[in-house]
Amino acid sequence: MRRKYILPLFLLIQIIILKILPYFPEFIESFYSNGLYLKISHFSRIILGRIPFSFGDCIYSILILLVIRWFWKVRKTWKIQWKDNLLKVLSVLSIFYFFFHLFWAFNYYREPLFEKMKIKREYTDAELLVFTKKLIAKTNEIQFLITKKDSSKIIFPYSQNQAFQMNLSGYSNLAAEYPYFKYETLSVKKSLFSLPLTYMGFGGYLNPFTNEAQVNDLLPMYNFPLTSCHEMAHQMGYASESECNFIGVLATLKNDNLYYKYSGYSFTLHYCLSIWKFKNEKIFNQLKKSVHVGILKNYKESHDFWKQYETPIETGFEIFYDNFLKSNNQKDGMDSYSKFVDLMVNYYKNRPL
Repeated sequence: MRRKYILPLFLLIQIIILKILPYFPEFIESFYSNGLYLKISHFSRIILGRIPFSFGDCIYSILILLVIRWFWKVRKTWKIQWKDNLLKVLSVLSIFYFFFHLFWAFNYYREPLFEKMKIKREYTDAELLVFTKKLIAKTNEIQFLITKKDSSKIIFPYSQNQAFQMNLSGYSNLAAEYPYFKYETLSVKKSLFSLPLTYMGFGGYLNPFTNEAQVNDLLPMYNFPLTSCHEMAHQMGYASESECNFIGVLATLKNDNLYYKYSGYSFTLHYCLSIWKFKNEKIFNQLKKSVHVGILKNYKESHDFWKQYETPIETGFEIFYDNFLKSNNQKDGMDSYSKFVDLMVNYYKNRPL
């Protein structure tokens, strides 16, 4: 009889341990992120990387059906046997929670990237303004090099499968400068759940159990390189959304392909302009006037795409994911996505864009 209490108790023990882990980032960095995790993730990508479809999404589909089936079976006896049923639910959660952290999520507690790369986190408004102006000039330059007209939006000429392969070039160039960003054995897939992901407001996700990077294949293509590079950063063991945005941008900017550079520059510029819109609308309007019309057309393309899928479901999932991130040592929650601008401003302070 006591066996049924073991796994729920183990869940409680796991939660307590995870409250302690934030005090030991060096330990996680050395023994997990740069040790055990590298072996687990490399093995997963070797086994599943060559499968042309998302194996993880198939497993999720089966699990969702089994969960629905189980709840349907116990619907009539739930009130009578609520205690046993609750213990079963907690037992399953305990197992999933354990493997979620073992296979990937301990990375939430690793050493912050700004410490590893010795990058400052804070910046002044003046520094942000200088960076934004440089970014506008560079994004304008790339847009014009591709289209030969400042009023034409960028149309990405490669397929999504080609893009997955092309991502490797940017990461290879990045790893030449920073060896810890070395990426081996491609395992990036188009998600079978792309439509639900769109309604939830997500461009992709990493399956922590199979280490497959899942990308929403409905996205506007000019953004596709950045989004897929972001998910690949998660595969390498970086859990923070701001850090993966930063790494994803660097991987696109280090790519020799102009469309990739445009994806990274335009993505970063969009965030910088959004910050200025919030901080000072007058400055925002002045900056926006200097941005090529073609770039603004791409931004509108992206805005219109997400607008057509806006529902209360998206708001609900944003609230859920915000709390999920906060419970996993990401105190900024959903706001952490924009925090990569801190890293970008300080990284490029003494480097040419």
